[in-house]
Amino acid sequence: MRLVIASGKGGTGKTLVATSLALVAAERATGSDALPALLDADVEAPNVALFVRAEVSETVAVERLVPVVNAALCTHCGRCAEVCQFNAIAALPTQTLVFAELCHGCGSCALQCPAGAITEEPQPMGRVTLGQAAGLRLGEGELQVGEAMATPVIRALKHEAQRRGWDGEALTIIDAPPGTACPVIEALRGADAALLVTEPTPFGLHDLRMAVEVARDVLGLPVGVAINRDDGGDGSVAAYCAQEGLPVLLRLPLEREIAAAYSDGQPLVTALPRYRPTFEAALDALLALAEEAQP
Repeated sequence: MRLVIASGKGGTGKTLVATSLALVAAERATGSDALPALLDADVEAPNVALFVRAEVSETVAVERLVPVVNAALCTHCGRCAEVCQFNAIAALPTQTLVFAELCHGCGSCALQCPAGAITEEPQPMGRVTLGQAAGLRLGEGELQVGEAMATPVIRALKHEAQRRGWDGEALTIIDAPPGTACPVIEALRGADAALLVTEPTPFGLHDLRMAVEVARDVLGLPVGVAINRDDGGDGSVAAYCAQEGLPVLLRLPLEREIAAAYSDGQPLVTALPRYRPTFEAALDALLALAEEAQP
C-alpha cells in the first residue's frame, strides 16, 4: 500500500503530518510485518530527516545523460537542434552548442545525428539516501544545488525503494513536494490514495482546489483532506470539502505547542502524545479509502 501526503502549497504542515502517520504505522507493525517506509520526495528541500533521525546505510548517486558533441565529426547540419524539444542545442554555421542545464536527457539528438557526432555522458544531479530508524525505513531524495529538474530524483527514490522490496506488502508513505507541477505528479504516480494537507485560508483553499484537480480528477486517486490550524479560518475549506464529497480525515488546531514541537524538530506524536489517537484514526481512514478503491 502506497499513501502520498501532498499539498497544493508549501507551509501547510505536510511533513508534520507525514512523519506522524509514519511513526504511528511503525508502532503498529508486529514482528512478522515488513517495516513501513517513509520516503521524502520533497527533493528540493528534504526535511523528514530532521524529525525522524535514521542511521544511513547507503547513498546512491542520481545522474542524467547530457549530449557531448565531437567537433571533429560534427557537420553542423542542425538536425540535433531540430529534434530537441527543450532548446538545449543550438546549431551555428561553424559550431554546435549544448546547454546542459536545459537538457532533459531524452537522447533524441544522439539518435538523430547523421554523422554520429553526439554521445551522451552521465552528469550528477542529486542523490538518494537510504537508512533505517526504530521500526521505520527511511528514504530521502536530494536534488543537487543548481539543478532544475526534480522529477528524475523522485523517480530514482521510488525505484531504489522498490528495488529493495520496500514497496511489497509493507506500507509506504511518501512526503510529496508542494504544489501541483511535474514533481508532484511523479510522487503521486502509482499511489493508492492521497492525503492533501491544507490550511483554512483563501490561499489554502485555492491551492487545495488545484491539488484535488491533479490527484483526483486527472490521476483518479481517492483523496482525503487534512486541515491544519483548523480553528483559525472561516470554514470555507470545510464547505468546499463537503461540496466536493472529500472526506476530512484529520484536523489539527492552531496551537503554540504544535508550532514549538515542529520548530524543535520533534514529531508531533512524540512531542504531544495526546495527538496519537488522532493520527491513528486518520491512518485507518486513509487506508480504508485506499482499500475501497481497489479493483
